Amino acid sequence: MRKAKYAYRAAGLCLLMGLAGGAFAQDVKLGPSGQPIPRFVSLKSDSVNVRQGPSRDQAVVWRYVRSGMPVEITQEFENWRRIRDVEGAEGWVFHSLLSGTRTALVAPWDTKKTPIDIHSSADDGSRVTAHLEPGVQGRVNKCDGSWCQLSGDGFSGWIHQQQLWGVYPDEKF
Repeated sequence: MRKAKYAYRAAGLCLLMGLAGGAFAQDVKLGPSGQPIPRFVSLKSDSVNVRQGPSRDQAVVWRYVRSGMPVEITQEFENWRRIRDVEGAEGWVFHSLLSGTRTALVAPWDTKKTPIDIHSSADDGSRVTAHLEPGVQGRVNKCDGSWCQLSGDGFSGWIHQQQLWGVYPDEKF
């Protein structure tokens, strides 16, 4: 009986690692929704109220007005998600205002606004398909742990994973 108990735990751990999408730098745990925490998602709407606490009775502290913006879920409470944005601001959002679609911002920390190359394949020697300015938002189609395939209005290609906010270091999906 003890062996079976440990086998189930080992199987559960393997399942958890699979759900996490590979190895991240963060410790991954499952929230009440059954999804990993922390995790990146995106805003579903052009108008998303962020509240002080996990209830409609809580004050709206600000409003996002950019659909597709990547945010990180850091906590769950019932149908509410505590999110953190690229600037580190945190607040509570109702779960239906979030999407599992993965998006990212290109090098938002670059105050010099140095254009970032994206390539035709996950190789620095491949053809450059576009030069993106820091802050450009795109859809992340997949990541291999070093490179991510990014697409958006007028561009598509591969970018170094560390140049994105919206994916974890070494994350694969």
